[in-house]
This record gives sequence, structure tokens and C-alpha cells, in this order.
Amino acid sequence: MIVATFLRWVETARTQDRARAANTLARAYLRTAITPGERQAAQAAMTYLLDDPSPQVRLALAEVLACEPNAPRAIMISLAEDQPEIASAVILLSPVLADADLVDIAGRGTVETRALVAARQTVSVGVAAALAEIGDAAELEVLLENSGVCFTRFTLRRIAERHGRNEHIRALLLEREDLPAGVRQLLVQFVAEALAGSDLVRGAVGMRRIERVAREASDTATMAIVGTVLGDELGPLVEQLREAGRLTPAFLMHALCAGRTDFFASAIVSISGLEERRVRSILATGRFHAVRALLEAAGLGRDLSALFVDAIMQWRDLIQSTHGLDLDHIADRLIRRYRNEANLSDAARALLDVVERLAIAEERRLARDYASGIALAAA
Repeated sequence: MIVATFLRWVETARTQDRARAANTLARAYLRTAITPGERQAAQAAMTYLLDDPSPQVRLALAEVLACEPNAPRAIMISLAEDQPEIASAVILLSPVLADADLVDIAGRGTVETRALVAARQTVSVGVAAALAEIGDAAELEVLLENSGVCFTRFTLRRIAERHGRNEHIRALLLEREDLPAGVRQLLVQFVAEALAGSDLVRGAVGMRRIERVAREASDTATMAIVGTVLGDELGPLVEQLREAGRLTPAFLMHALCAGRTDFFASAIVSISGLEERRVRSILATGRFHAVRALLEAAGLGRDLSALFVDAIMQWRDLIQSTHGLDLDHIADRLIRRYRNEANLSDAARALLDVVERLAIAEERRLARDYASGIALAAA
């Protein structure tokens, strides 16, 4: 009887009066003192108000119910699908909405509704994954800035794959300590592509030179990432680089000169398809011809394999040296040994050019470190 009277009153009441009634009705529903029958009647009346022609009435319901864990689920889902002013608080705050509801809202919604889902106090693994698959850069920025989001490695990779060329997304990803090495390397590649594609840089430097600079910068950054990789991340990173065509002779030589011997061994395993224990044993203890045969089995030409064997043998000598490791000078030693060699192929000379640039870069780094040390001592 009370509900029937209320519904008859609603038909003729002013908008402001209906909004106040909606507010009172929602508060009455949440009180623990009312009977089950009264609660059911209140829910029926609120359901009726979902069709009220005035947004002000529906907003009054949303404002009271948005944060309440005991709010009626059917009403909250309807309010979450209402116009933005009404839906925003419900999507952002309601504890009643389950992960499946949030995924549906994100799938059917706009950039704004997806951003609200991304900004919730906690975002589960499943919801984050859904947003990573369908979200635009704007809402994914919100997601990455939210400390309450549960990310998996796969979700971070999908965000990088879809939006890693966006500088804001890229910066947010690179700030994360939990970013997998493979994703970090992928973002480095996007940076190199952006550099090579810049009209300003192309005009100032020239296309051929900028391609070389971008490639070398990408290789250097990737090598720095390789140096931080531990355990089960190494294999996937090697495979990612192999599939991208990045395990070139120049890159592998860079790895040796930079001291990334574990990565180098994993790369040879991946390229050759040979058993890992056998590869590592040959690299660690094999004689010259055994190591050379292994490298040629991995696809290195005979004109290049001798240079690699020499670098590997130098590594062994350094590891066994009683004077400790002097890792910074492998590139320099290779240059001194082969600079005046008359019988080198064009490919071998091109590889030595790469090695020489590595040696020069290392000398410049050491000079900067020396100058910084002097400046700090004088301060």
C-alpha cells in the first residue's frame, strides 16, 4: 500500500521533490532497522525511479548507493550504465560491481567509462588484462598510474605492444620496477624507431647515419637491459631478440665485448638448436677448433668465427687471470690484433668497425667517469 501511494505521488511530484524522495528512499533501504518487507518495497520503488525522466532523480540514488556494499546489485548495474554524470561515481566506487561487470562496462563503454574502471581503488588481474586488450592510451595511462592495479607480465607486454609507441605510456612502463626485461627491450626498439622516423633528425643528420645511430643506440640500451636479466627471464628475452632478427654477428660481438657471456651462450643455444649443457661446455673449455665449429653450426661464417673464438679465448684468460678481470679492453685488444690484417673479408672488416666503435665508446665512458671522479673529489 505504501509503495502504491508513493508511485502515485511520483507521477505528479516536482523534480526536486522526487530527487529528495529518492535520496530518502535509498537511505531508508540501507538502514538495518527496517523489516524485510519494507526493504523489498523500498527496492521496488528505487527500481521504478531508474526510469525517471529527470537525471537529477537517478543521480540522487547514485550518490547515496555508490559506496555501499549492501546496495542492490541490479540497481547498481543499471546506474553504472546511465549517463556519465550518474554512472561515474558508481563505476569508480561501487563495491557491488564484480569483475565480470567491470569487464562488461569497459567493453561496452567509452574512453571515459574505461578510465573510471582503471581508476578504481583496486583493479584485479582480469580487469587489468581486459583494459590492456581494448583500452586506448588515455585510459591505460590512468591504469598505469594506479598503484592499486594487479598486473601480470603478459598484461604489461600487451600494453607495450599496443601503445608502446606513445611516449607517455612508454615512460610510465619504464618507471616500473616489475617490468619484464623483454618488454623493456621492446620499448627500447620503439624509441629507436621514433628516433629514426623523426623528420627533424633526418633532415639534420641524414637518413643513413641516423639509421646507424638509432641501431647502435638500441643495441647499447638492449645490452644494458641484458646485464640486469636474471634467471627465467633470460631465455624469453633471447627468443624475443632472435624472432626480431636482432641476434646479428654485430650484436653478439657486442655482447661478448660487454661481458654478457651468459646471454651469449643462451643466444648460441637458441640459434644452433643444440643442447644447452653441450654449448656451455664447449664455450667454457673447448679448444679453438671445437669452439669455431660450434659457432659455425650456429650460422656464423668462417670469416667471422675466428674473431669470435679469439674474443671467447680472451674471456677465458681474463677469468683465470690472477690480476682480476680487465673486462673493459676486449674490444681494444681485438682491434690491435686485427687492424692491420690483410686477409680479412669485407664482413669481418665491418664487424671490426663495430668493435672499434665499442672500444671508442668505452674509452669515452671511462673518461667521463674519471672526470666525474675528479669533480666529486674537488667538491
